[in-house]
Amino acid sequence: MEEPAATVGVLALQGDVLEHEAALREVGVVVRRVRRPADLAGIEGLVLPGGESTTMSKLLESSGLFAPIAEAVAGGLPTFGTCAGLILLAAKVEDGRPDQRSFAALDCTVRRNGYGSQRFSFEGVAAPVGDALGAGKAPLPAVFIRAPLVTEVWGDAEVLAREGQDGGGAPVVLRQSNVLGATFHPELTSDRRVHRLFAGMARAGGWR
Repeated sequence: MEEPAATVGVLALQGDVLEHEAALREVGVVVRRVRRPADLAGIEGLVLPGGESTTMSKLLESSGLFAPIAEAVAGGLPTFGTCAGLILLAAKVEDGRPDQRSFAALDCTVRRNGYGSQRFSFEGVAAPVGDALGAGKAPLPAVFIRAPLVTEVWGDAEVLAREGQDGGGAPVVLRQSNVLGATFHPELTSDRRVHRLFAGMARAGGWR
């Protein structure tokens, strides 16, 4: 019997919304754009896309979404952040604005633009660690655009992939309970392993 499709919200205040929507549909997910608190009703997962983390932080406040999303993430809503979205989920942020807020849902420290400015953006690969993304299988293609750098991981956060062909670089995919984060942009490649993992989290989450 075919599994029912999960409904996943994509935060649509700023950033690469369309690309995430396309990737999620490819892995069998029903997509809804989230622009106001009422849009959170009935979703089984939430994607925080890449963009500009300080701008997104401000827009989350002005839209009234910050508090209900914080409550939902803390309450177990499967949540996936890429690039700026990961910054919003990290427990500690280096080189951020003093007034920048995060949901502090991943036990890690990230440095904004840790790989350098826009001109240092690059396409590389990430080696899966453990079974979740297929350790020993082909590396994940990884697009880094003004990407955050994970400088520390502790507590319950688990590293699922590391930068580089041999996995000798910094952590680039992390998971902690209902939260998944990537420093790169898996939505900009044709490899759907990370989105497929998140779709499974949304189907199995049992949120609410």
